[in-house]
Amino acid sequence: MQNTLMLGLWRFIINVPPFMWSMQIEKGKRSFERSYGRLSEEQRMVHHFAVKELPYAGKPLSPDVISKRMGIPVDQITDILDDLEKRMTFLFRNNKGAVTWAYPVTVEKTPHKITFSTGEQLYAA
Repeated sequence: MQNTLMLGLWRFIINVPPFMWSMQIEKGKRSFERSYGRLSEEQRMVHHFAVKELPYAGKPLSPDVISKRMGIPVDQITDILDDLEKRMTFLFRNNKGAVTWAYPVTVEKTPHKITFSTGEQLYAA
């Protein structure tokens, strides 16, 4: 069932051909890039770090922690977090400036609790 998309329509489930949904994914990607621009390599690395570390930490990640763990100056981390948060897509910080969620995970309680295969538990954003 890998790479399969099924659409529920009334009481029926319809298999959507891959060429149709792959075109929509590419269209969405181009639209997103027009609206928000592309992420720099540093932005992508910081976002991926937050997504991977939030489940292990189980609490918000401060810019200092991110800076130390990634070896990037804290003022550069703060600038990157500011930009990612302005996009309103990738992450959100609390009033102390610590990352509380990095799409698709969050340390804040939501109705969507997830458990990773390694045992960590977190909430989906």
